[in-house]
Amino acid sequence: MRLIFEQIRAGGDRNFGYLLADRDAKQGVLIDPSYSPDVFVERAADQGIAITHVLNTHSHPDHVNGNDVARERTGAPLSAYERAPTRPGVPLADLQELHVGSLRLQILHVPGHCPDHVVIFEPAYRLLVTGDLLFVGKVGGTRTEADARTEWDSLQRVLEAIPHDATVWPGHDYGARPSSTLALELETNPFLRCAGIDAFLQLKSDWPAVKARLGLR
Repeated sequence: MRLIFEQIRAGGDRNFGYLLADRDAKQGVLIDPSYSPDVFVERAADQGIAITHVLNTHSHPDHVNGNDVARERTGAPLSAYERAPTRPGVPLADLQELHVGSLRLQILHVPGHCPDHVVIFEPAYRLLVTGDLLFVGKVGGTRTEADARTEWDSLQRVLEAIPHDATVWPGHDYGARPSSTLALELETNPFLRCAGIDAFLQLKSDWPAVKARLGLR
């Protein structure tokens, strides 16, 4: 099986989306094709790929605003977490696998940043699409302490379930690089280096000042 995997700059607030496909089967998915869905559709069409699903990591507007155009142009159904407010035609449950050609897309439900958030892991190629749960060098924003606690639990779940040599492909270009690995994030991401939930919550609280001090975007 020959892999197609493209990180696409969608626009908006430095949004990333993805084309993930099996070149031999000529089947693929579009992940979060926001702001510029025509670009995503055309990248697939240029390579003879039939899109089987338009797949969302979560339902925040900046990740779903291209859904309708992408679905109309490809004829593919929307796929997202089963309780997503977008009412996906192909709902996904925690730990479910979505098969696209020879690709096995494993779904983990990881709330915190958003109640319906999932990450998508392709084990053969160690690809982890993290949406807004985990960025390069930081993590997704949360509205309340309860949400932050939930996000901490979701991050720990990912670190336990996913091999640390997996590459990390986030939903925004917020870091020093457009992608990373779980191992590198464990070494360098201050939120993943926290010893426990209390340190994590404190860093969340202090983050605007820390970010300014470090000159981060």
